[in-house]
Amino acid sequence: MSEYVTHRDAMKGARLEALREALLSSRFVARSPLMGTFQSSRGFAFIFTETGRLTLEERFPFLRDYLALVMDPASSRGLLPWRERLFGPSRERRKPNAFYLNLLLLEPGRSVGRHIDATLQEPSGVPGATPEHVSVLYLNVPEGAKGGALVFSRGSQLLGEVRPRPGMLVHFRGELTHEVRPFTGGPEQALRASLVCEQYAFEPEALARLPELRIQSKAGFAAYLEAHRERGT
Repeated sequence: MSEYVTHRDAMKGARLEALREALLSSRFVARSPLMGTFQSSRGFAFIFTETGRLTLEERFPFLRDYLALVMDPASSRGLLPWRERLFGPSRERRKPNAFYLNLLLLEPGRSVGRHIDATLQEPSGVPGATPEHVSVLYLNVPEGAKGGALVFSRGSQLLGEVRPRPGMLVHFRGELTHEVRPFTGGPEQALRASLVCEQYAFEPEALARLPELRIQSKAGFAAYLEAHRERGT
């Protein structure tokens, strides 16, 4: 069983460029809605459930290819125990049904400290809830930049690191401690951009506490008002 798996060129070319452009130009980009180690980052996020995915894709169609990619069970198959890789997932293994999707933008010299992803723990009302796994697609890595590795650990044991590149997809086990090291160099004001999807499997009672779809952004009310006007609501 692997702690993390990588796909070097999971998305590339026009598809990657279109996704990157749509996200980075979004009116919702602002200071990160996440707290703690994310305070030096920018972005915005969605909370959604399996039933809310269709609405999300209708409102933000540029996310459709990304969601199909990261939610494909074959893509994260390497995280399963070897028996399940050979014979298929066990009946006890639950399919992810709730998600936290976060655009993470970092400037040169900025980092994200050691943490475990548990963003839906509080809204679900499930103490200690962590994702089944987390999926990261790198949208932009400044050319010529140095550093910026995604580093994994379990307790005090260092497990490995991933050096990002545009179009790379990484899946890792949800209970892993991880951090993002700062990068230096590259064009002036260039950003490192990634799209992170925490994938949870909740029981029906906990799932019912979550919104089918909610946007989290600190861009202010004007951004939401403009979005509603464009939808004709």
